[in-house]
Order: sequence, then structure tokens, then C-alpha cells
Amino acid sequence: MSVSRSLVVLVAMGLLSACGTATQAQPGTPRPTGSPVYGGTLTYLEHQPPTCLYLPAAGFYPNGGLLNQLTDKLTWQNPDTLEIEPWIATKWEVNADATEYTFHLRDGVTFSDGSPLDAAAVAANFDVYGKGSETLKLPPAEFVNNYDRSEVIDPRTVRFHFSKPSPGFLQGTSVIGAGLVSKKTISLPYEEQCQLKNVIGSGPFTVAGQIVDKQIDLAARKDYDWAPPSSKHQGRAYLDKIQIIVTPEDSVRVGALTSGQADFVRYVQAYDEQTVEKAGFRIYAEPTRGVNNGLYLRPANSILKDLKVRQALQRGTDAKEVVATLFTKSYPQATSVLSKLATGYVDLSKELAYDLDGAKRLLDEAGWTPGPDGVRVKDGRRLELGVFVAGPQPLSKQTLELIAQQWTKLGVKLEIRPADAGTLAVDIKDAEKTAVNHSMVGRADPDVIKSHFHTKNRDVILSNDARLERLLEEQSALADPAKRAAKVGEIQRYVIEQAYAIPLFEEPQVYGGAPNVHGVDFEAVARPTFYSVWKS
Repeated sequence: MSVSRSLVVLVAMGLLSACGTATQAQPGTPRPTGSPVYGGTLTYLEHQPPTCLYLPAAGFYPNGGLLNQLTDKLTWQNPDTLEIEPWIATKWEVNADATEYTFHLRDGVTFSDGSPLDAAAVAANFDVYGKGSETLKLPPAEFVNNYDRSEVIDPRTVRFHFSKPSPGFLQGTSVIGAGLVSKKTISLPYEEQCQLKNVIGSGPFTVAGQIVDKQIDLAARKDYDWAPPSSKHQGRAYLDKIQIIVTPEDSVRVGALTSGQADFVRYVQAYDEQTVEKAGFRIYAEPTRGVNNGLYLRPANSILKDLKVRQALQRGTDAKEVVATLFTKSYPQATSVLSKLATGYVDLSKELAYDLDGAKRLLDEAGWTPGPDGVRVKDGRRLELGVFVAGPQPLSKQTLELIAQQWTKLGVKLEIRPADAGTLAVDIKDAEKTAVNHSMVGRADPDVIKSHFHTKNRDVILSNDARLERLLEEQSALADPAKRAAKVGEIQRYVIEQAYAIPLFEEPQVYGGAPNVHGVDFEAVARPTFYSVWKS
């Protein structure tokens, strides 16, 4: 379907309306200046529909672009300084070993159903986030470690107790999964908390309507008046409405933006960045500051249990070629497991240098010899490995195809399976069927590395490595920032030494915006917030 044809279909469906139109600017046109104005609708095109909206499980970027408008957090992490600032909590105290956190709350904050956002509500939220609930089938949040219990001191004071030091908890109160919901919402079972209609937050917008998997309409909450104190804008949101329209086709999103039918779009592909900028529109390439986009190798796989094979794949992957061929300057080549902007980052670019001849030698030493069709064999078995296309990752299919070509030079066959395969949910958890995982995770705290690798969190490599498990747990319980950063460095070195990771690039979230859209803010990991957005 052509761009023009697709746009006509969208308009006919009523999914792109005149209230979201923007005036197209020519290259070099000065950005309008002036005072913010109230009113109007922001038409925001999202690449994928939201999934489950249970907050601790809602890190998926389409969820974040929705939940950031509906919920508030105890704290705000400044994306420029990464400092933790007051929001619903006006101040806090942390004891010396980070096993007790006491938060003092703002007065007068309410959820959209009129119930108070008080200490009891906050305690109810974090008791679930910290421990989960077997009865309600609610998993705990990966951003909370060593949680013991909450204590309501008075209606405006809540204290959290931890069984061991939990130095990442303060930052954890600022992440998308720590969004605060009413006691009514947090008491529902998992399947019901997943549903948008049951999300009752205290944020600047409320849900006005939904066409499942197609469109969500938000309306400004007129009595909202508890933005972070550091926000220049206070009071209700400038916009009246937000239309979130699911638009999977890249060409349609970009075409709608540049033709003035949309105001803001997520997931501008690298090959479309130039088109957007030449049309006079703005590219927002926001860093995610976490574990880099890469391939993660599973040591429980019967082939990849051999360290030499993993090392060969690591050395035989040319990340520089991947970035240069498929991406733009918005995607810096990875030089470690973590982004350069992450706390505790260490430069491991020398250890990750491309070495095709060295990679071949390692496979020779491991007993894999070239077969008649070029694919190596050992004891009658071919060196074949499976990987799924990662739907959330930019150009995952093209990235994997290029790496498959690179691995062909090694004598390795990479079987690429489509992301929509019916077996994905099961096979992704099987190291034999899915030897390689294409993944990343964003969070501006050292605990991001635990979230990615720990067996009780995302467990991206399906780890059977007791030492790695111990290192991750040690990191998450070190109260001293310098010691914690050093431990994160040790973990990065160990992950690369063991060739569990082949880092490719530092993944951004790339958005396109019309020239008359102002005031877009982002979390420290690139999810948008439209509270201060206004249109000229």
C-alpha cells in the first residue's frame, strides 16, 4: 500500500482528524517562539499497540507513552543530570545502609476517581511492586530488590523496610513501573490490571475512549496541580486532548507526519530520519542509558556451552559494519555491555574488536570443521543456531540478516525466525531452540544490568552461571556508590570475557515532531511525557 493510499484509509477510518493537523515547515524555517497556549489535540502515532498495563510489567515503550500521561511517581529523575528530584514525595530520608526509606508526601493529591493519593495508597502500591501477589497472580517489579514491608507512619508519611541494602530503590521510585495507581486498581488480579479501563492514576490526563489495538483518546484532567516542583509548567496540561493512534507501517507514520496529519510519531526508522529532517520536521533521538542492543548467547545451549564457540561468535561479529550499513549517528556503536551514559560503564572496545581470523581459529580449536556446504560440523552435527526477530528492536530483521551473512564467513548458520511465530512465547525460553536472543533494556541505574541477566528478572541468557548470579546480587546490595559502580564494571568485564554478549549499538528511541509542537519532555530512558506540550 502506498503512503498516500494508506493515509486516505486512515482518514476514512476517522483515525487521523483535522484536530491533529500541523503546518508543514520548510527546511531552515525558524522555530516559533512565544508563550505556551492552552487547548488543542496532539495526534501521536505509535508503532505498536500497548500490551499489559500492570505497572511493573509495563516497560514496553508503547505502554510508557501512554502510562506517563496517566500516572505520577514518587520521584522524578532529571534526564539531564540523572538526579532524583521531588514529585509526589516532597522529601525523603534514607538510612546509612539503604535498608530504610522514608517518604513525605504532598497534600491534596488525588487519583482520577477522587480517592486520595496518601501514604496508605503508596504503601499498597509498593507492597505489590516489592513482593508481588500469588493470590492475584501479580509478579514483583524488577526495579525493587530485597523488599521486606511498608509502614504507614501517618497519612503523609510512608516508610519502606528492606531485608538487605537496596541502593537502587530511590531511582526505582521514578521509573515507569513505579507509576502510582489507586488502591482499587492495585487490588485487582493481573489480567484486570492489564486492561486500560482499570488503570486509575493521578496523572495529568485520563482515558476518554479506546478502540482496542487501534486508538486511545486521552483528555486533560482540569484539576491536576502536582507536577514535579522543578517543572516550569504547573497546573493542568496545556493540551485538551491526545489521540494515540497505532500505525504499524513506517511509511504511513512518516507520511502522516510530513503531510501534517500527525503531530508526533514514535519509531522513526534510521532510513527515514533524513526524510523527516528535509521536510523541516524535528528528529528526537533520545538515549535509553541501559544495557545495549546486542545479541545475547545462552550457555545452556548444547553448542554454546563451549566458551570458544561463544568467543568465536563474539569476535566474528562486525558491529561497526552493522551500524554503518543500517543505522545513523543516532545509534552509536556499542563499546561495552552498558551505554556510555550508564553509571559504571567501562570501555571494552578492545575486547570487542572484530577479528575474523581469530574467530575461525577458535572454532577450529573447538573441533568444528567446515562441511561441504561451508557450514561447520562436529560429531555429525551442523553449527546451526536459532534466533527470533525482536519486534521492539529497530530493524531487528535486517540486523540479524546482516549478522547471519557475517557468521556465514565463520561457517555458522543463523536461523532467523519471525517475531510473530506462534511458538515465540514458548521457544524463547528454550536454550536449544533459541540459542541467541536479540535484546536490550533501558534504565538509568546500575540495577539495569541485574534486570537484564538475573534469573529472577529478564534472564536474557537463561543463565546457569552461579558466579554471574552472585555478582549481580552483590551489585544490587552495595550501598556505597563507588563500590557499586566498580562491581558493575566487574560484571561487564565478566559478561564479555564469558562471551555472553555481543553488543551492537546504544539504542535510542527516535521520534519525529512537527515544528509547531513544543515542550515535549522525556524520561531518562526516552519515554515521552506530554504534560508540558503545546501547539503554536
